[in-house]
Amino acid sequence: MAEIRRPDNMERITTPELAQAFIDEQIALARRQIGSNKVLLALSGGVDSSVVAALLIKAVGKQLVCVHVNHGLLRKGEPEQVIEVFRGQMDANLIYVDATDRFLDKLSGVTDPEQKRNIIGGEFIDVFAEEARKLDGIAFLAQGTIWPDILESEAGIKAHHNAGGLPEDIKDRFELVEPVRILFKDEVRMVGKQLGLPDNMVYRQPFPGPGLGVRCPGAITRDRLNLVRESDAILREEFKNAGLEGKVWQYFTIVPDFKSTGVRNGARCWEYPVVVRAVNTRDAMTAVVPELDWALLQKITQRIVNEVPGVNRVLLDMSPKPVATIEWE
Repeated sequence: MAEIRRPDNMERITTPELAQAFIDEQIALARRQIGSNKVLLALSGGVDSSVVAALLIKAVGKQLVCVHVNHGLLRKGEPEQVIEVFRGQMDANLIYVDATDRFLDKLSGVTDPEQKRNIIGGEFIDVFAEEARKLDGIAFLAQGTIWPDILESEAGIKAHHNAGGLPEDIKDRFELVEPVRILFKDEVRMVGKQLGLPDNMVYRQPFPGPGLGVRCPGAITRDRLNLVRESDAILREEFKNAGLEGKVWQYFTIVPDFKSTGVRNGARCWEYPVVVRAVNTRDAMTAVVPELDWALLQKITQRIVNEVPGVNRVLLDMSPKPVATIEWE
């Protein structure tokens, strides 16, 4: 297989000047591509989609229609936060769609990771298509595809809903706009800073397109999704209190599809484990596990097993990438 390279061996964006040059180029390209049409963007509130939104707002203004889809696989409080930040603070042209039941019904009983990703990606496209039918002039679909997505998809490591594989009817209806597809994650952040996005948005933890679906291995259930949400909220709160925000690249919890025996209130219990995953990386292609304070890990463990009903164990994933991926699916 031929080596995959960025266009013309593109210089890495390491300075504000290079970031501004990239921004100027992408704004010009977007204006030429989109013209007077409207463009639809999935705005999750993560770094990639936020940077794409900021770029396209500068390029085409209100022609950009941002759609926030609540697929039932978001972190605790995420839909409310996205609406407050983007509609309330940034005055984005934002449409909110609650499709929780629709996604979870389609995912019911599905265990294969790639099939789950395909279902989630396909439903996203369908939701966008439905929203597009309600609007006039939608001709483009913007996506926050970045370079590691392209590399991993090309190498067959995993499928990405935003790196190809669109249904034929969507390909015919929409043309893709992917302004950050040739950037690594650290470059996307630098571009976001140059665009003037707030630090809590630029340095927000990466969040995969399939959301908590990749942190709920096996058949996704509402009860395990709730366990992931609640344990993840505790983990993020304790990392923040310990001053680790911005120092650890990504941290989250996983709830696998099995239970183990335990003791609660003097009686036997049969409950789920929670796996804690924390990694540092520069470009998401390799990752290492940071050293974490033992007292912090103990506090996180005690809070999760005491505050999240249905959990009786907390495990720490010590695996680097490679051979493990950052996400579990």
